[in-house]
Amino acid sequence: MVDRTALGMMVLLNAIAAGVLYQRFHDHPQVQMLESRVLELYHKVLPPKSPDRCGALKWPSYVLISERVVFPDGVRPGAVYIEGSRIVAVSENVSVDLPHVMNFRDAVISPGVIDVHCHLNEPGREEWEGIFNGTRAAASGGVTTLVDMPLNSAPATTTPQQLEAKKTRATAKSFTHLGFWAGLVPANAANHSQLAALQAGGAAGFKAFMCPSGIRDFPHVGEAELAAALPYIKRAGVPLFVHAELVEEGGEEQQQKSDPAADPTLYDTYLATRPPSFERSAVQLLVRLLDSDATPAAPGFRLHIAHLGDAGALEDIQAARQRHPITVETCAHYLTFASEDVPRGATHFKCAPPLRGAANRAALRRAVAEGRIDLVSSDHSPAPPDMKATESGDFLTAWGGISGGQYLLPATWSALREGSPPTAAASESQLLRLTQLLSEAPAALAGLAGRKGRLEAGFDADIVVWEPEVRTNTSVALNLHTHKLSPYTDAVLYGKVIATVVGGELTALYGHTNPRPCGKLVLRGT
Repeated sequence: MVDRTALGMMVLLNAIAAGVLYQRFHDHPQVQMLESRVLELYHKVLPPKSPDRCGALKWPSYVLISERVVFPDGVRPGAVYIEGSRIVAVSENVSVDLPHVMNFRDAVISPGVIDVHCHLNEPGREEWEGIFNGTRAAASGGVTTLVDMPLNSAPATTTPQQLEAKKTRATAKSFTHLGFWAGLVPANAANHSQLAALQAGGAAGFKAFMCPSGIRDFPHVGEAELAAALPYIKRAGVPLFVHAELVEEGGEEQQQKSDPAADPTLYDTYLATRPPSFERSAVQLLVRLLDSDATPAAPGFRLHIAHLGDAGALEDIQAARQRHPITVETCAHYLTFASEDVPRGATHFKCAPPLRGAANRAALRRAVAEGRIDLVSSDHSPAPPDMKATESGDFLTAWGGISGGQYLLPATWSALREGSPPTAAASESQLLRLTQLLSEAPAALAGLAGRKGRLEAGFDADIVVWEPEVRTNTSVALNLHTHKLSPYTDAVLYGKVIATVVGGELTALYGHTNPRPCGKLVLRGT
């Protein structure tokens, strides 16, 4: 029998799920305490109806309804029906007479975010960030699928054995669905049988650096290695994902020697070591390789330019798209921050390519809104504070990489809404564009189209519920990553995540995450 306390908790849960208490009183400490108590006692209130359920809800099927559901062709009132791990129907009829309904009122229900560029560093460097903490933080921010980079794990994912080691760990530790890019390095670039074995193991495609990566067991490839690997990758029909910078010899060390008076605690000193020409030269070399290789490309192949930082490189990319399958991403931090705003010694802003000026940021934002940039990723690349040279504030010696996987959705949304009053209702076109950037295009790149990226019957039930007009809390207290040092701390971002559903499992709700990881492997070809 359910006692009065449990019954009261069930009433509160239903009220919160309906959005009434949450929208009006969520910031009140007593309501936050009650929310936590609800989630703790939920399983004691009603016996599990589906023992196979992993997430916070034990219902075998349930319905999400809202006044703003992002259908593939528009935004309107709707109901999303979930059974097991799949969406079985999406209806415009919100008069649902079923026992298990969560009414989110006017919050937006949209496809879960897919982050195709994230460094989880496991195995080998879990002290930087591991699968458990990295995916939990991402899920709290509305991410339902991550595709992990082959570095900075140790060893890097450049052999089938190393890929299997990552898959084994992910099965037990991931809060999101998790896939993997395989590394393309000089040792395997011409070894097509090894590339084939990585592909057979489920790798989404191949990631290469055209400049030193900073990791000894992940050396960069040159023109000869790229030319050797390109025929196989084109025939295989998978992406070639490239860090496109041609760094001149000497790099940051040469900057110190050539201008010893330059202050290493100033961001401009670091910025001068990686000019826009590095990105443009790399793009031009990649296009020349595509022009010279006559291998027919199978469906699914594309040259994918990672983390574009220089808007000026888009001119060459746009011209080459007329002849070749090329996609390009930028990252949320390039849309959010500008070099002029980086404080002295704030080494947590360092990344490569570097943050550039405000005019460049504005150009990237326009390109994202207009469709000239295909998708946005986090390039979440954390490191311990000592590696970021936080005490000295030396940009030239600090490890490069920005921690921010948890903020991909609100940062991208805030940039897309540039110039709009924060409280103004999100437009249909803006919400559809965001879905293309964070869900549909990433699903296509990772080989997951037809399974993920849309709210449609038959698709995986990967869903985020969020409030576009509400500011998200970016305080250190709510940062779930292993290391809290991030340029996003206390940044003004809009798009507050209410709930995240991963494969039908309620994984995050009102800032609380399910204690048990429920993510699954997402492998290309399976």
